[in-house]
Amino acid sequence: AWLQSLCLPLLWLGGSQDALSQRRALTPRSAMMPVAVEDVMRLLCSISEERKMKAAVKHSGKGALVTGAVAFVGGLVGGPPGLAVGGAVGGLLGAWMTSGQFKPVPQIIMELPPAEQQKLFNEATAIIRHLEWTDAVQLTMLVMGSEALQKQLLAMLANYVTRELRAEVQYDD
Repeated sequence: AWLQSLCLPLLWLGGSQDALSQRRALTPRSAMMPVAVEDVMRLLCSISEERKMKAAVKHSGKGALVTGAVAFVGGLVGGPPGLAVGGAVGGLLGAWMTSGQFKPVPQIIMELPPAEQQKLFNEATAIIRHLEWTDAVQLTMLVMGSEALQKQLLAMLANYVTRELRAEVQYDD
């Protein structure tokens, strides 16, 4: 019954289900419905992949835990001198464990939980909202054709990764 109540106004206005489908096919997505998060994530992956963007997510908590654990064991085994040696060795081990763990930004984007992807999506759509496009391929082509849009999106993405993920961004040229 509720489906009929949705379709009846369309039929009353002279439309049919087929006519509605044809209108949807010809109408740019930006004019018809909200932009799909997945399409924008694909766009950001394409841009960051082209620029070979990588990020090192800093695991400072893990490093601190290793440092503390090794210092504690050193203190148990060797008393105050063992604590000093354990702290030094643990600090070096913790620093080594957390350094240089760079991952490609496209991989990071696709591994983000939906809530984080939505945040990233909101920031990206503020930049591309004026574009009219029908799918991810067309959106990517439009953005790749504009150096200004690419720079804006890359700056937004680098800022997001640094601010929200507390990661260091690196470009391999």
